[in-house]
Amino acid sequence: MLAHVISPPRGYTKASNGLVRHARLGSDAKILVIYVQGLPEGDRDKALSEHARAVQVTGRRYQKAKAELVACGYVHEKREVVAGGRWRTVQVFSNCPLTEDQATRLRAGVPADGYEVLSTGAGTDAVVGTCVGAGAAPSAHFPTVGEPSARVVGGQLPADEEQGENSSHPPTEADAGMSADTQADADDSGAEIALGERVLLSLRHERRELHLGVREARTLSGLAAEWLRRGVSAADLRRALSTGLPSEGVRSAVHFLAHRLREKLPAAPESAPPPEPSPPPPALITCAGPGEEHVFRPNVPWATTCGPCHQEEQRAYWADVRARSEAAPEPPPWRERFAALAGGTKGAESAGGAEGAG
Repeated sequence: MLAHVISPPRGYTKASNGLVRHARLGSDAKILVIYVQGLPEGDRDKALSEHARAVQVTGRRYQKAKAELVACGYVHEKREVVAGGRWRTVQVFSNCPLTEDQATRLRAGVPADGYEVLSTGAGTDAVVGTCVGAGAAPSAHFPTVGEPSARVVGGQLPADEEQGENSSHPPTEADAGMSADTQADADDSGAEIALGERVLLSLRHERRELHLGVREARTLSGLAAEWLRRGVSAADLRRALSTGLPSEGVRSAVHFLAHRLREKLPAAPESAPPPEPSPPPPALITCAGPGEEHVFRPNVPWATTCGPCHQEEQRAYWADVRARSEAAPEPPPWRERFAALAGGTKGAESAGGAEGAG
């Protein structure tokens, strides 16, 4: 094959041979890496899906390219809980494969393997950052001018690309100091609130007059979560709210459900009594077996020897029984015993006849 290549003097992006010749990356994934790498610094803090739409990679093609980038180490994602039980996704996008340790350092704003942290930005559902090596970054001037830069590593990519499905918000500075226990409690509370909101929104399928909007369901989700904390299942909560409606109908679903959630709130479950303490172990007693004096804990009240000594006693007893049975003479065959028994019977009859004749 003949190849005629002219290197452009400016307005180009360098791509490593390892990326271009990567066997596990498709063309869409490679184009995304090269496209994001060549963007000016101020245009990188966007969701990867927006960059993909800019190069006409959407739908199933985008999902496949994203999965390939995650599998090969070009995209790293980490979900973490924040205040109120909400979640955020912290992600790193790079133009070369990174290990988990390198991605963790970049998420924390610490340079990894010679990379320099230039800037960080915050998106709606993710914390994103940009890290590059030594050299000047591409400028916003078109065509791009400046010295060739080294490898560029940028954070991108919210976890859920569907806008509107994730209602989380970036944490405030005060939330950053929450302890691990507080975060665990907030996680549990957030899960109950989210489940309560889903139950409230599902009431429209049971009774049309109980149709709630998203904001209305979110307002009542705290009351519904309290039911769940008191041991009521989601199915029972849905049944309690959708049955026994007034005969004249429901005028305001949000006010009716708020009244029912407050008035029919079940009692808090009683705390279970503490378990009875286990009985103390039996006292130590002296073993009656041979050998040096030693103690043991009997498993039955009448035991006088420990386990090993008891086994030795049983072994000696049965050995003696076996020896006596082997030393005893063998009984005569049954024919001899039968003949002896028959002879004794005849002798007794003869003696009785003689006495009668006398």
